[in-house]
Amino acid sequence: MRSIKVGIKKDEAAKDLPLPKYATEGSSGMDIYADVDGEIAINPGEIKLIRAGFYISIPKGYEAEVRARSGLALKHGITLVNSPGTIDSDFRGLVCVILTNLGKMPYIIRRGDRIAQMVFKEAVNARLELCEELDGTARGAGGFGHTGKRVQPIVVQPKANKR
Repeated sequence: MRSIKVGIKKDEAAKDLPLPKYATEGSSGMDIYADVDGEIAINPGEIKLIRAGFYISIPKGYEAEVRARSGLALKHGITLVNSPGTIDSDFRGLVCVILTNLGKMPYIIRRGDRIAQMVFKEAVNARLELCEELDGTARGAGGFGHTGKRVQPIVVQPKANKR
């Protein structure tokens, strides 16, 4: 597996927290830890910005994707609103995670809990070229559900006014 050098700096308030790290030798995502004071509740349907307690310097040509932890998603409905979140190579601010609770019960996040994972990826810039026609494909303009199970639209009838 290739590796890149990424600079990291801890926030002053997060000196006691571990740096992001791989849980196992085969992990592709580094665990990100919650930099909260004590604990914080995320109620069902709520969205909260959770500090991760560090700043990073990603080399040009790369990005970091912040992703949900599968166990939190499955067991508690905790996921990211902007999944995956993107950290660009020119961003130098405090890394934060936008969490939401899709579950039915409030979820408590405690200081140092693993709340997300960060995967580093190569980023490619596209050069858009305006053209009159696009090249053809077998799929063409077929969209949602075109190549798989057919999705039937749901038609909602307006309720009649009862007087």
